[in-house]
Amino acid sequence: MEETRQVGVTLHQEAADASGYAFRVAFDDSTIPELSTDESPPLGLGGGPDPSRLLVAAVANCLSASLLFALRKFHNAPGPLTTHATATLSRNAAGRWRVTHIHAQLRLAETAADHRQLERLLAQFEDFCIVTESVRQGVPVSVGVADAQGAHLHGAVAPAG
Repeated sequence: MEETRQVGVTLHQEAADASGYAFRVAFDDSTIPELSTDESPPLGLGGGPDPSRLLVAAVANCLSASLLFALRKFHNAPGPLTTHATATLSRNAAGRWRVTHIHAQLRLAETAADHRQLERLLAQFEDFCIVTESVRQGVPVSVGVADAQGAHLHGAVAPAG
């Protein structure tokens, strides 16, 4: 029997006249505080993250958590990671905006030499990221990892800019 789980959210539109694009996101069956979202101008007022930013944040957060898990699994004691992620938005053939690429650049707080089994864990941590591996079914995602000194350790090099 296949194991499944469900997670849910409920959105409530915030505009009293129903003309805006701001929502309160409630995280079902949890005590997580609600999150305000909004479309970016000119469509919305930019009063919260828009869906594209939420998508890139989900990918970056999941990759960061997966890398931390892998580091700790191999008995490392990592300091705080820093992750910068960007989503490239482009128009498709029909002129509609789409997320066409996501790049996440993770940076360790230590040097590579400070970690056990680094090559092994870097080779597998992305596979455990449920969000990234799901998004990759439709959107290319590149990932790079560098150490505290900026040495490239894994994956794609961060794009310029």
